[in-house]
Amino acid sequence: MRFTLKFFFTAGLLAAALLQGAPVAAQRVRSTPFAYVPEHTEDPYNQRVHVKTLALPGSTDFIILSHRSAGEYAVERYDADLKKIWAATVPVAPGESMEAFARNDQQALVVIHHGGETGQYLLVQPVDLKTGQKLTAKKMAEGGSQERRPGISISPDGTQLVAWRYVTRDAQIKALTAAHYDRQLTKLKDRSYDFRDLGSFFSPSVHVANDGTQYVALIGDDNQKLTVRRYRDQDADIKVMAVTVGGTYGGKKVTIRDSQWRLLDGRTLYAATICADYASGEYYSLKLVKFDFAAADMKFAPEFKFTPEYLAETNKLTGASYKRLDDIYLSDVVRTADQNVVVIAEHKAEEGPDAPVRARELHVFGYNEFQSPTWHQIIAKNQAAPITESFTGIGYRAAPIGNDVQVVTLEKLKEKTDLQLRKIAALAGTVTEPKALGLNVANDQQVAYVKDFTAWLDDKTMIVVTRPSKKSAALQLNKLVFK
Repeated sequence: MRFTLKFFFTAGLLAAALLQGAPVAAQRVRSTPFAYVPEHTEDPYNQRVHVKTLALPGSTDFIILSHRSAGEYAVERYDADLKKIWAATVPVAPGESMEAFARNDQQALVVIHHGGETGQYLLVQPVDLKTGQKLTAKKMAEGGSQERRPGISISPDGTQLVAWRYVTRDAQIKALTAAHYDRQLTKLKDRSYDFRDLGSFFSPSVHVANDGTQYVALIGDDNQKLTVRRYRDQDADIKVMAVTVGGTYGGKKVTIRDSQWRLLDGRTLYAATICADYASGEYYSLKLVKFDFAAADMKFAPEFKFTPEYLAETNKLTGASYKRLDDIYLSDVVRTADQNVVVIAEHKAEEGPDAPVRARELHVFGYNEFQSPTWHQIIAKNQAAPITESFTGIGYRAAPIGNDVQVVTLEKLKEKTDLQLRKIAALAGTVTEPKALGLNVANDQQVAYVKDFTAWLDDKTMIVVTRPSKKSAALQLNKLVFK
């Protein structure tokens, strides 16, 4: 069954006690309806576009990527009063899927993956931010239909793009054939990232900085070693940093179970890893590494071990009775204004082929500006969604605001379903009690919250999409301005 949902805005005032009981006013501003159709993909657990609301630099406006129908998306721009300025439709044909959504100071960028018997490629569709006019689209990373899916990396400011194809032999990745483009999609350089000198299995990912520097991150040496290679168009030399995070400890072979790479401040690459006992799968430790090529410095934070005491603490704070830590996945690495780093992992699980999916507690770890671990927190929550929705309406959205990390979740607390806001102090690790935003969200089997649209436009303005708890099939796009 396909649902067509309408967004609308209402005028009014609501109060939310956000900081230790202090009331904070938030205003919902008028707008006009627009259609949204929930997305259903073949692999809902590996969603490629997680953020569909983007603030525009030097402006109070924002853009949204809306799924209007099975064959059409739209990029829409709204001003500070939530009036629609323009809309640009982006058709998606059978065999195509959304790959990426980004923006720079001139254009919105929608990237679509095309796959078929005749081959596959990435199509980058630019949209002029001032007029909403679709500019000339460009094909990238064209290859055969039997190749691995091509990839693209876009710099945090949206001014640099790198698209690549995989070169394989006997199912092993031997190289990436890549091309570097500027904000106007003009090709700057063709190049190959060659890995033929690496013997064991590895997993590459590409990250491009705001200045065009490319970092190729690898997991190698039997899933025990992190390596980053730096490429710059103007240099022939390739700089390399590497660190071993696994190994054999007390007779246990420890390997990387999960990892997250983040390019923070537009130039510095961080890697967080969860390592586990290879034989039993039991979680062993969390490790964080900072690869700072600009300062020719690599900082390896002391590991945080998942001890029996930590498991007991998790059970005490969540009311659970876990026998071991399972299904915990790294999800965020953020840095606050005071240079503290916060790593977040979430417990996510399926309960069966026809049972709800669950997003449970958050495991949060703080590091100071010198890369030393300073605190950890376990934030209890228990969210559920129908298997058809997967994790699109549950989980969390986090953002560094000043020296805090703000976390928004959809939860039912005190018999009311609402969006809840917590603030984590990155320096001390203190966490405020969850405070409802006062949106009174519906609690039924229909779509009531679309997490992908949740975004902070600045430190006082948030965009969220919810459906109120009344007999209505309509979602509301809410702009909350905190006083």
